[in-house]
Amino acid sequence: QVQLVESGGGLVEAGDSLRLSCLASGRSFDSTALGWFRQAPGKEREFVAAISRSGGDFRYADSVKGRFTVSRDNAKNTVYLQMNSLKPEDTAIYYCAARLAPWYSYTADTSPAKYDYWGQGTQVTVSS
Repeated sequence: QVQLVESGGGLVEAGDSLRLSCLASGRSFDSTALGWFRQAPGKEREFVAAISRSGGDFRYADSVKGRFTVSRDNAKNTVYLQMNSLKPEDTAIYYCAARLAPWYSYTADTSPAKYDYWGQGTQVTVSS
């Protein structure tokens, strides 16, 4: 089992930055591949960013490329999502997700179906 707790959301203005954190507990953090997803009101949950177990592979949604950066700190059991140049359309609940990945896994996963563990979400609201 892996428990995930997100933090760092809030209300900001367009153009501002936020850093989301997701603290993991339970199974070995360095055996997990991690992802960030978001869900806006009335919309489906969508992929935002992902990082592989090794930390060497990254994937981003086209809508956030160049603005968002995903990273992980295995010593702190934490994955981060640095969000810069925020836009009103980034408003959503942001979820952290994890899956236990085999030692030979080197890719980041963009599909929510690949993830077994989810946090409760943190609200990000960007005003125009």
